Amino acid sequence: MTGDPGRSQRATDPPGTGVVRRGALVALDNPHPGRRYRVRCETPEFTCVCPVTGQPDFATVTVDYEPGRSIVELKSLKLYLWSYRDVGAFHEDVTNRLLDDLVALLEPRTMTIVTDWLVRGGIHTVVEVAFPAADPPVAPGQSLR
Repeated sequence: MTGDPGRSQRATDPPGTGVVRRGALVALDNPHPGRRYRVRCETPEFTCVCPVTGQPDFATVTVDYEPGRSIVELKSLKLYLWSYRDVGAFHEDVTNRLLDDLVALLEPRTMTIVTDWLVRGGIHTVVEVAFPAADPPVAPGQSLR
């Protein structure tokens, strides 16, 4: 596979060799920049590939943020999330990459990303990460919200 982010993965490419399309993300001007409000986007259709086994992983992704000057254009968010379909990544890595990319694009006041993964090997995993980072660190079992 080449590094061309516009090229889709071929059936002959090894699992997990896809490319995340960060360039698919589009920021729009916040129509109400003087008002504090929250935006919550959720999709139950997120997929990526386990980098160890090459098997697909499935998650519900929730993006919850308080906009600053920008909001995310929803179709671009969908295309960006879809680009993970053939990418090999661990649950924790995916969740942190989503936050990093969206914070860099939108510069929100706050943002939380939660990925709720389907059971794999008998283990249910939920990963939650926030901007700005929780201070002090979150205790085990405690939510970031």
